[in-house]
Amino acid sequence: MTVTALYILHLLAAILWVGGMAFAILVLRPSLSVLDPPQRLALHAQVFRRFFLLVWHAMPIALLTGWAMLFGWYGGFRDSGWHVHLMNLTGVIMGVVFVAIWFGPYAMFRRAMAAGNGPQAAQAVHRIRTLITVNLALGLLTSAVAGLGRWGI
Repeated sequence: MTVTALYILHLLAAILWVGGMAFAILVLRPSLSVLDPPQRLALHAQVFRRFFLLVWHAMPIALLTGWAMLFGWYGGFRDSGWHVHLMNLTGVIMGVVFVAIWFGPYAMFRRAMAAGNGPQAAQAVHRIRTLITVNLALGLLTSAVAGLGRWGI
């Protein structure tokens, strides 16, 4: 696979992941106020299921293509710029945060929804939203770093 194909896959995975989080936090969340709490939880169940499935594909593609370019194109950490080091760090942190969401509050949310426990499900949604906001900030920072590094800054 050429470095161009790796780069395109890397960008597409990052766009889907970060763009999805931006949509969720900046557009979907404020719009949910028109729904009653049980409807909000039902919508969250559908949105999380679909979005997290997308992230389970985008996250490893972003990380693996990033590492493939790091070691295949840049020759490893020693010969790469500061921006590559920072993108690697923030990308790994984002992956860890997503896995923490999946096995932590999202698992709690699914259990609460299955048990019909709305208050516990709502509490889990709050934790998920907080962690997605953290990941969104990291994703936007990573994108800015990629842009700065690309132009040699």
